Amino acid sequence: MKLRIVLLATISFLTASGPLWGHHGNASYDVTKHPTVKGVVTEFIWANPHCWLKFDAKDDNGNVVHWLVEASNPPDQTRQGWTKDSFKPGDQVEITMSSVARNGQPLGRFGQNIIINGNPFPAPKGNSSSSAGTAPTQ
Repeated sequence: MKLRIVLLATISFLTASGPLWGHHGNASYDVTKHPTVKGVVTEFIWANPHCWLKFDAKDDNGNVVHWLVEASNPPDQTRQGWTKDSFKPGDQVEITMSSVARNGQPLGRFGQNIIINGNPFPAPKGNSSSSAGTAPTQ
């Protein structure tokens, strides 16, 4: 009888918790494309469940394109040296995306290469010259 209760509870939990992971799919992103885009920060949103960077970049024709780039949640980003003040309006950024929207919209996810005002971000440990000023110096 105990085994049945444990089994039923486990199945119920797994069934109920499955949809919680649904929004983390990659179906809407093309993970084979990793464009590098340069632009000017308009807003940085430090919030759960994901942080977002909004910036303006120019396309090949000189038209302004409003980009939206997704990061993980604040606790994850904090462990990587980020803070709510990592990106400020007016900052010059260069971001290599890990993936972009399949539908061609200016939407992507942060990749490994981020440059803010000419400095790598987060700055290498021990580098106090970064204007980003967010990297830990342990």
